[in-house]
Amino acid sequence: MATIRNPIEWGADQFKEAASHLVSVGRSLGGTEASVEAPRPEIRRIEITDLKEILQKGFADFGACRTDVIFLCLVYPVAGLVLARLAFGYEMLPLLFPIMSGFALLGPVAAVGLYEMSRRREKGETATWADAFGMVRSPSFGAIAAMGLLLVGLFLLWLAAAQIIYGLTLGPEPPVSIIAFASDVFLTGAGWAMIIVGMGAGFLFALLVLTISVVSFPMLLDRDVGVGLAIWTSVHVAMANPRAIAAWGLIVAGGLVLGSIPAFLGLIFVMPVLGHATWHLYRKTVER
Repeated sequence: MATIRNPIEWGADQFKEAASHLVSVGRSLGGTEASVEAPRPEIRRIEITDLKEILQKGFADFGACRTDVIFLCLVYPVAGLVLARLAFGYEMLPLLFPIMSGFALLGPVAAVGLYEMSRRREKGETATWADAFGMVRSPSFGAIAAMGLLLVGLFLLWLAAAQIIYGLTLGPEPPVSIIAFASDVFLTGAGWAMIIVGMGAGFLFALLVLTISVVSFPMLLDRDVGVGLAIWTSVHVAMANPRAIAAWGLIVAGGLVLGSIPAFLGLIFVMPVLGHATWHLYRKTVER
């Protein structure tokens, strides 16, 4: 007879299951013996016009799971507000914009649960916020965790680079006020140097993350493969479709910028659509 389980008991079981998968991280990094010997997937070519269909499918998934997805993605804007508050409260004002823009580097990690929901819906199964945590059952969960740590590491490197750029231009002393900081940034040569160099560095970080992760997380969720093969596939998808992937990167960046206004609340809607659409981008570019 089926019984309703309380959230604490359910959460404890999920934690235990996740812990058991983390034990196998080492195996997952390289994949199983079968996955290592498997042929590399065939990459499809797509056009920029195909992105319209991909986004439409993302909107469809969002519409079918709207309440659940919004609840799941509330974590993302709340985290942004917390980080922004810390930046103001601890005299880290120069890092406020790098923190906000750096969310694009962590987006693929935040959207893993959305990929799982799209995968389930594609198979005709139920897709609720609780099902999003089904990713812990993936044979490649350890590799997913490792990829997540890689992106977190790149995010931290971006913040370190931003701090160095500030130190070489407007620093090293922290700004005395928001108004003074804004004046220094936009009304001085050093401020514009910081903007130009910072945007260049940020572009390189974003390009790297886009290239290695555009389809790697969906692939790890979908197949028992290692980090190496997932990154290889993602890089080759980008190489085979430079125009389409560049356009996708602009769509993601533009969506995240618009979603951050006001106070990150727009991300509640932008993140689910982009996350679901990324799953369909993977399906469109990688042979099953």
